[in-house]
Amino acid sequence: MTADPFYACILAGGSGERFWPMSRRQTPKHLLQLLSPRPLIEEAVRRLDGVVPPGHIFVLTSAAQLDGVRAALPFLPPAQILAEPERRDTAPAAALATALVRARDPRGIVALFSADAFIRDREKFGAQIAAAFRFASGEAPGMPEGALLTIGVSPTFPSTGFGYLELGDDLVSAGASGVLRRVRRFVEKPDLATAERYVAGGGYAWNAGIFLWRAEAFLAEAERSAPDLAAFVRDFPSGHAEGYVRERFGLLPKISVDYAIMEKAAQVVTLVAAFDWDDVGTWAALPKHLQVDAAGNAVRGAVAAVDSSRNLAISNGRVIALCGVHDLVVVETADAVLVCHRDAVQELKKLQPLLPKEVL
Repeated sequence: MTADPFYACILAGGSGERFWPMSRRQTPKHLLQLLSPRPLIEEAVRRLDGVVPPGHIFVLTSAAQLDGVRAALPFLPPAQILAEPERRDTAPAAALATALVRARDPRGIVALFSADAFIRDREKFGAQIAAAFRFASGEAPGMPEGALLTIGVSPTFPSTGFGYLELGDDLVSAGASGVLRRVRRFVEKPDLATAERYVAGGGYAWNAGIFLWRAEAFLAEAERSAPDLAAFVRDFPSGHAEGYVRERFGLLPKISVDYAIMEKAAQVVTLVAAFDWDDVGTWAALPKHLQVDAAGNAVRGAVAAVDSSRNLAISNGRVIALCGVHDLVVVETADAVLVCHRDAVQELKKLQPLLPKEVL
C-alpha cells in the first residue's frame, strides 16, 4: 500500500483506421505526431506530470502495438506498459486497469483516459483532474457514496459522433474546477436533429470517455451488473499476473464500459471540463488545429495550392499540388495517397477491405 492512492491508466489499443494512410495496424493514431512534435500517446502521459506519481501511470495497449508504444514512451518503465492478450473493448480494459490498481492498493482511485485525445491547456487539465481525484476518493465533500465520476465536455457543435450525458442537479462547487453534477443518464450517439436539441437546451455534455472511481466502487457496480468483470477484478493476483491475464482476459465479454457499467451504475456524477478537448476522430478535425490560409486550406509539409479552398493537405515527403479543387482531404505517405471529400472522412473504414495488406 502506498501513501498516494491516485493512479492513471491510459487506454491505447485503438486501430485509428480513420487516419489511414498515416495510421497503420502497428502505428495507429495515438502513435502519430498529428498536432505536435510528440505522438498523442506521449502527450497523454506528459499531461499527468504532477497529477499522479510517475510510478502510478499505466498504459494498456495491444500485443501488436506494444513495441511501438514502449518506443514512444522510453521514460516510462516497460513494466508499466502492458499488452492486452486480445482486443475486448473498453469494459475489459477498465476491469484490467482497476484490477492492477486494486492489487497494489485496495484504497486505489483509478482514472481512465484515452490515448488519443488532444488537449492543449495542461494546467487546467491537471488542476481539474486533481480535483476529480479528490472527489472520487472522498477527500472533497459532495461525492455520493459509491458514485462513479466522469468528465463531460460542453458541446461546441451538434455532434452525431459522440455520446452525451444528460446533466442533473448541482451537488457542490469545485471552484475553478467547476461544479460537481449528477448524471441523469447516458445517451447514445444521436441523429442531427436530436444533437441540435441537446446543444440548444444546454443540459447535456459530450461523454469524453474520462472516468474516475474507487477500485472498490467499480467492483461493487460490476458485482451488480457485470459479474464476469467483477470476478476478474476480485480474483486478480497480487503478485505476477501475466499468466492470469493470458488465461482470463480473453474470456471477458466484448463490451464497452459505458454499456457494461456506467449506464447501469446506481450513481454517476460529472465535472464538465474546464480545459479544451478534442478526440481528433477524423481527418476533418485537424484544420482547426493547423495554420489555415486565406482560402481555408489547412496544410502541412510540401503543398502548393491554386484556385483551391477548404482543403486539408498533408505531405510526408512528396509535393502535393492542388489546382481548382475544394473540400478535399489529401494525405501523402511513402507508399499510399488518400484523396477523400471532407464529408466522407467518417467512411474511411469502408476502404480497409479493398486495400492491399501491405499498406494496412
